[in-house]
Amino acid sequence: MALVKPVIFQVVGYQNSGKTTVVSQLINQLKTEGMNIVTIKHHGHGGKPSVIENKDSSKHLDSGALASIVEGDGRLLLRAEKPNWTLKEEIDLLSFFKPDVILLEGFKGELFPKLLIVRKAEDLELLKEVRDIKIVITWDERLKLEVDSQIDIPCFQINDKRSIEWAIGYLKSQL
Repeated sequence: MALVKPVIFQVVGYQNSGKTTVVSQLINQLKTEGMNIVTIKHHGHGGKPSVIENKDSSKHLDSGALASIVEGDGRLLLRAEKPNWTLKEEIDLLSFFKPDVILLEGFKGELFPKLLIVRKAEDLELLKEVRDIKIVITWDERLKLEVDSQIDIPCFQINDKRSIEWAIGYLKSQL
């Protein structure tokens, strides 16, 4: 039984490995189980994520505001600007929503429990570089056999629905 709520769980892998698809599957299943989920995605493409410029919220930030919220018909958009955000600050910000689970997409170097996606043979280096891997998903049987030979961690192929079931079971065991 975990002592801390929310449970923080990462989905990591290289670009185009399927992280967003897996995170979406986890969100759907956790929501079905009645849990509240929030996510943080690392924008690993360099530069700032895209936003609509020349809107009032942009003008507020350009004038010096640290953050701006736009609300309408139940939708709330938050935009905040400062030179560097730590992951802890982002997690603290989302704690307002009182989530059961925070899913992190990316942030390979952080020390939270992880689901690692291995798409190509070159990605196998992540088995040595990434810490606290709880489950691995591979894109083919050959990669699965290689992972199984290197580490004693549950490993599934990308289309095996048991991978999401395993991850959900793990997350529920931590609540």
